[in-house]
Amino acid sequence: MTYKIIGDSCLDLTDELKKDPRFQMIPLTLQVGSALVVDDETFDQKKFIDLVKACPECPKTACPSPETFKEAYEEADAEGVFVITLSGHLSGSYNSAELARKLFEEERAEKGHGDQEKRVAVIDSLSASSGELNIAMYIQALCEAGLEFDQVLEKALAYRDSMKTYFVLESLDTLRKNGRLSGLQAFFATALNIKPVMGADSGTIIKLDQARGINKAIQRMCDIAVKEAGNTVDKIAVVCHVNHPQRAEYMKSELEKRGTFKDIVITTAAGVATVYANDGGIILAI
Repeated sequence: MTYKIIGDSCLDLTDELKKDPRFQMIPLTLQVGSALVVDDETFDQKKFIDLVKACPECPKTACPSPETFKEAYEEADAEGVFVITLSGHLSGSYNSAELARKLFEEERAEKGHGDQEKRVAVIDSLSASSGELNIAMYIQALCEAGLEFDQVLEKALAYRDSMKTYFVLESLDTLRKNGRLSGLQAFFATALNIKPVMGADSGTIIKLDQARGINKAIQRMCDIAVKEAGNTVDKIAVVCHVNHPQRAEYMKSELEKRGTFKDIVITTAAGVATVYANDGGIILAI
């Protein structure tokens, strides 16, 4: 089966995967004050961070239109198209991609195209950033192993449900101001340099623990993640950072102290993760 993996722009691809034609990102739009920034290959992270710091208003994001997703499905030269989106609890991206799938299939049926010519599956990652990339890499491995479309989808959904996402941020202000911490008491401990260790429960953000200083919070996050992962020998850990490669390498070394992984992949946040994780944020998915 030939395949294409499409993600919204919170699928934080590595530099190597960005060059792979089997991967494609559909950009969200970022708004900082009156400025609109398209989260595509032109995104300049450092310039954007400066823009956010200079703006008194909280940055916002807008998901891609169903038409944009549908166009990508139509242009995909593949028998199986797998679409991975931000958690539906965080963005309308999944709903947009799923509506596009329904419209795409309805039009193909009207035109008399065979059902098996091209199939599209839309997967709510119940995560973001590192989580989306981890699922995408798993799907690629299944496709490369020669599995059929339905088998890939079934295994990918099971993998998603077993995967855990964690993050430590310098600031939760953007998440709080944009209502992404609903059901969770906003955390205010900046004077004591207390950093919360956050996670996700079926796509909803939860607080797991806290520590004084971001390095200790990263250590605690690694403790929790490796314990919950169990046997890590066959598992891939994906670490995404916002403008702080040294911190990502530190997390990788802390993970290696605690477990033996199949691989630990480091990637850099694109625009959406930069908005919500803020400068210096670290996201982990296992």
